Amino acid sequence: MSLEVLAVDDSRTMRDMLNLALSSAGFTAHLAEDGMHGLEVLEDIEPDVIVTDINMPRLDGFGFIDAVRSEEKWRRIPILVLTTESADELKAKARAAGATGWIVKPFDPAKLVKALQMVAG
Repeated sequence: MSLEVLAVDDSRTMRDMLNLALSSAGFTAHLAEDGMHGLEVLEDIEPDVIVTDINMPRLDGFGFIDAVRSEEKWRRIPILVLTTESADELKAKARAAGATGWIVKPFDPAKLVKALQMVAG
């Protein structure tokens, strides 16, 4: 199953790793540098899944998720949080904002691909 994935992360290295993992799985990767850039990219694409970091400049992952969920056209897109954070209160905050799932970095490319396929249906 080929998916279109928007990956939002302020780390160039992480974006490169995500791009490699997604492309290797046959997915189309769209990359954004932070939440603000992610919203800009979303205006031009219709991803099947979004992967976002939490700690980013300009607009963090929580703000990004809130903004995505506030738009009717994007409400149904699954959002996986991919972050170094693992605190339960942050996971609960992300879930309350509308995140679909949570993956802690560093990520296993095969597990990420499987998680994306699962949430995309």
